Amino acid sequence: MPGPKRGMLSLFVVSAVLLTACTQPVLSGNPGSSSSPGPTSSSPGPIGTGEPTVIASGLDAPWSVVFAGDTALISERDTAIVRELLADGSTREVGTVGGVTARGEGGLLGLAVHDDTSLYVYSTGSDGNRIQRFRLTGEPGSLSIGAVETIIDGLPSAGNHNGGRIAFGPDGMLYATTGDAGDPDSAQDRDSLGGKILRLTPDGAIPADNPFPDSPVYSYGHRNPQGIAWSKNGTMYASEFGQDTWDELNVIAAGENYGWPEVEGIAGSPDYVDPVQQWAPADASPSGIAIRGGMLYIANLRGERLRVVPLDDPSTSSEILVGTNGRLRDVVETPDGALLVLTNNTDGRGDPGEDDDRLLQLD
Repeated sequence: MPGPKRGMLSLFVVSAVLLTACTQPVLSGNPGSSSSPGPTSSSPGPIGTGEPTVIASGLDAPWSVVFAGDTALISERDTAIVRELLADGSTREVGTVGGVTARGEGGLLGLAVHDDTSLYVYSTGSDGNRIQRFRLTGEPGSLSIGAVETIIDGLPSAGNHNGGRIAFGPDGMLYATTGDAGDPDSAQDRDSLGGKILRLTPDGAIPADNPFPDSPVYSYGHRNPQGIAWSKNGTMYASEFGQDTWDELNVIAAGENYGWPEVEGIAGSPDYVDPVQQWAPADASPSGIAIRGGMLYIANLRGERLRVVPLDDPSTSSEILVGTNGRLRDVVETPDGALLVLTNNTDGRGDPGEDDDRLLQLD
């Protein structure tokens, strides 16, 4: 899968990060080889900067939004409820995931849908994080979940740094982000599943072509990655929370080491892959990401903005929705090409309004 390799990233630094809505350079590492990602589509450019439409409101600490066919499904972290978005903007309960321990940043986190018939769920249980699979039954407007199967369990969990994003890649494999669960050294330990991006078959087996034999580990040296997405040319991107200095956007390649806790942000070391872009945590705290056309969109929590990264120049970005809707947790493209953005003001760290949390649409 395309991506920068160790020692193949040339670096540049610009003097300041300009927090404006126009495209600007940011402190970043810029790919400097033929393996760097390039333009991927002639599809439309950035989504418009007009006021978003409120599609749904009154959500309780929502974390992930995915589509089963044309129907949006939303996870709520603390209630452990999966909700279905109805045509009138209301939601109904598809089901409650059992055994979820909601504490701190743990709870019901990422969702993924496979073949529109199976719902995959990443959640925190009493003995660690796990990924489970439920059969989706019923028709839109009356969906429900069936019996549960465990795909993988025993993933490190804590009150913070649980990772939690899951998605199916263009190769049909299930990818999952795990945080270091408060144990930074685990990110460099390939025998630990903390601080990693994992790759599994849909049934939870280890693919034969994974980079490390008999291991679900796909990449390592991560602190708390919470967004994954693929461009049309197969390049994999991941967003990652830093500690005090830099949050990151990384291009992910099989078997590579992304540095945590030895480095944070751009290090210029041949031992680690540098991010293609980095930001101060106060301006970012990046969670879910989505790719629409030739643009990558990043939902930011503490930074309270939707960041837009052109894939033909991923060392630059622009920002929309800056400070207007509070914390943003996830972003997803709809089947008809719009973007949905999930706010996250009721997660205990935001300042919720009376109709929070909300699902917004950018047309």
